[in-house]
Amino acid sequence: MTVKISHTAQVQDLIKEAAGFNNEQGSPRLKQLMHRLISDVFKTIEDLEVTEDEFWLAVDRLNKVGAHTEFGLLLPGLSMEHFMDLLQDARDEQVGLTGGTPRTIEGPLYVANAPLSEGFARMDDASEDDVATPLFISGTVTNTEGKPVAGAIVDLWHANTNGTYSYFDQSQSAFNLRRRIKTDAQGNYRARSIIPSGYGVDPQGPTQECLSALGRHGQRPAHIHVFVSAPEHRHLTSQINLDGDQYLWDDFAYATRDGLVGEARLVNDAEASKAHGLDGRQFAELAFDFVLQPAATPDDELRSQRPRVGQ
Repeated sequence: MTVKISHTAQVQDLIKEAAGFNNEQGSPRLKQLMHRLISDVFKTIEDLEVTEDEFWLAVDRLNKVGAHTEFGLLLPGLSMEHFMDLLQDARDEQVGLTGGTPRTIEGPLYVANAPLSEGFARMDDASEDDVATPLFISGTVTNTEGKPVAGAIVDLWHANTNGTYSYFDQSQSAFNLRRRIKTDAQGNYRARSIIPSGYGVDPQGPTQECLSALGRHGQRPAHIHVFVSAPEHRHLTSQINLDGDQYLWDDFAYATRDGLVGEARLVNDAEASKAHGLDGRQFAELAFDFVLQPAATPDDELRSQRPRVGQ
């Protein structure tokens, strides 16, 4: 018979002490969160009859995730970052906030303060010209009434053809495939880049170790991350997921959503290629518009205070 003691006065007092309820120092909010977390862990250990071996194996795996700085990968892989989006969607719906481009996860690979351009930016440093397919991205930022938003900042970042990101991949130049573009008077933005590759988590890392134990892969489809912001408009964190990728609807991080799939249309027109400054070779075009909700408060204009590289 399973022995359960988490409900006893002795253990409840222990949880309160561990969470700092018996002192006046520290953060009241953190105490509240830790009290709930400790309580839920104790109950899980009891209800599922977690053994000592299982408990310390879990501790070891958490240590490995931290040592490899992979919590930003593991938590999306366990659907937690997507859950935060679903929860905010539900809260929005409850108060009648509808419309606009869907949100989706940010991921752990953003770097702040990418170069800012007016209207157009070339994102790549030409280092993959011999292997990459040039990609011309264009679109318009509007509000929910269909009016263009001039001066919006479209902040784009994505992987190279090897599925790696500048800054985290030291072989790439600074801010390669990372740019901020200010929309023109008609709300338009344009960029020249390359078609990114999808990628997976480190196959030897602790995130994949956990996913493999769950019978899951750690692959992501090709995608382009985006922040879109403008005064008096709600900040948008989203992605453009490229149609045709085998992992489009099987993303280990659950980032693909209806309304966030874009087609990188291949163009084999020598004259059009030359007009883009190419040598007649094949290129691709991606059209993607963004719709921003109005900001109800000044805080709505800001992205979350999540710690990020460069800020």
